[in-house]
Order: sequence, then C-alpha cells, then structure tokens
Amino acid sequence: MSKDFNAVLFLGYGAPDKADDIQPFLENVCKGFNIPQNRIEEVAHHYELIGGKSPLNELTYKQAIGLDHQLNILGYDDLPVFIGMRNWHPLFSEVLKDMQMEERLNAVGVILAAHRCDASWERYMRDIEQAKNETGIDLNVEYIDPQFDSPLFIESSADQIARCFYEIPEDERENTKILFSAHSIPVSMAEESPYVEQLETTARLIAELLKHENWMLCYQSRSGRPGDPWLEPDVCDVIEELPDQNVKRVIIQPIGFICDHVEVMYDIGIEAFNACRHFGIKMHRAKTVNDDPKFLKGIALSIIDLIEKDK
Repeated sequence: MSKDFNAVLFLGYGAPDKADDIQPFLENVCKGFNIPQNRIEEVAHHYELIGGKSPLNELTYKQAIGLDHQLNILGYDDLPVFIGMRNWHPLFSEVLKDMQMEERLNAVGVILAAHRCDASWERYMRDIEQAKNETGIDLNVEYIDPQFDSPLFIESSADQIARCFYEIPEDERENTKILFSAHSIPVSMAEESPYVEQLETTARLIAELLKHENWMLCYQSRSGRPGDPWLEPDVCDVIEELPDQNVKRVIIQPIGFICDHVEVMYDIGIEAFNACRHFGIKMHRAKTVNDDPKFLKGIALSIIDLIEKDK
C-alpha cells in the first residue's frame, strides 16, 4: 500500500440540519451571487415543506461510514474519511484544521457529484484551494474521477429503478417511461464541460442494464434569470406531454444527485408528483444511490486505483 496517501477527503454541498439553520445556510449558498430575495424565500419554503431540514448531511455521513467499511474490507484500513462541506459545517476550512491536527494531509479527494461541470466539480476544487490559502494548511489532494459510468454506480442506480418496476403490473411495465433527471445548469456552462454527455451516458447505461428502451433525460431545479438559456426540457414540462403519448406511469430517477436532499424531495417528491397527479399519471420515484454499499464499493475501488497508480 502506498504511504503517500493517508486520508480520504469527502467534499459535499452541505445542508441545514434544522429549521433555524435554513436562513444562515442559504446566506452561505448565495454569497457572491446576485440571487433575488424572492428566490431565496422560495427555497426556504421548500425546506419548510419537507420538514424544516435536509437529509443530505446525515446521508453524507452514512456514505462516509459506508466507504470506510468498504475500504477496510479491501485491505485499506488506514485511510480515515474526513468530511468537508461547501455551504455548512464542517466547512472546508474546518475540516482542513482537523486533518492537520491528525497529521493526515495527503488525501484522496472525493467530490460528491457523479457528473462534472463547473458548479458540481471545479468550484469545489477552487474552494479547497481557497481554504488552504486562508488557513495556511498545506494539504496535498488528488481527486478520483466522477462516477458517471462506474459499473457499480450504474448497477446501484438500476437497482433502485428495478424496485419501482416491482410495484408496477407486468403488463404495464413496457409502456412505463423512465425520466432520468439532473440539475439544470446554464447552457454556457454546459458547453464548456462534459456534463450533458456524462448524463446521457449514465442514463443509457442504466436503461441498457434494465433492458428498457422507453426513457429520456430531462432537467430540474432551474434557477437564475428567466431570460438566460438553461438546459431543457424541464421534468414538469415533459410530464405535461405524457398523456398525448398514452403514458400512464412514470419512474423518475434523479441521476444527477447521489443522495436525497431538497432538490430531490421537493422538486421531484412534491412538484413533479403534483404535476403527475394533475395529468393523471402514476409516478414512482426511484431513490438516488445514497449509502448503497454497491455504490460505495465503486468509490472505494476508484480510490484504490488512484493510490495504486501513484506508486
């Protein structure tokens, strides 16, 4: 085992743990961006509708524990997993101080996004560099690749959809449409990244594994100025067109997210659900991979591959 790496650094988005955290959390998210106040209040209300908190932090810790378990099974039992969040505690600067105290400053970085664009990937790397500069901590970090085509990510995602198919009468399964959704981003950002191509690859590989040809990729959670072009079609716009296609059931899986949080629980669990109900369509929501051991084993194998290449 290489002695160069002595830690894993999990980089997540962060989320409010309780109702009192919502406003300060959103202030962190919006810092440096010209976000209209009505949009901030709208998102705050979304958190209220899902119970006043997000499951993201709890699930991120479960993912870290599960990854640590997978690394132990594979013989890498001296790679503690540290968690840092962009927008909530423990912030990047805080986790760097913890790593320094434990003398674990040679890390394999795991950005908790399966598809790469500036918002989901490079921004995290820049913020880690900023935290290093602010704290004066000399962290060495090398990042594993995004998991968009990792066989175990694909299998884990397909497993969640298969559970939905078990709820559907056999004679209705072929006509059930799978909607793979991901966070919309500005078209200009998408054109400078492999984001759309990676999403299309993920969706195609899952559908091929399920042997289900009735699917499409769509987007959700659009924000920003109304006049700016963002990736389309929106999932709710797609739902509106399904009755004309004689589709009576849909399975929606937010493949652009690797754990449940407000944009899964509200935008899909409430908003898309209400759209389906309005148009007489039965909706089944396939879970994200969350802390599924199969998915976490895939991350562990990617970490080991990076370590072995570094020898």
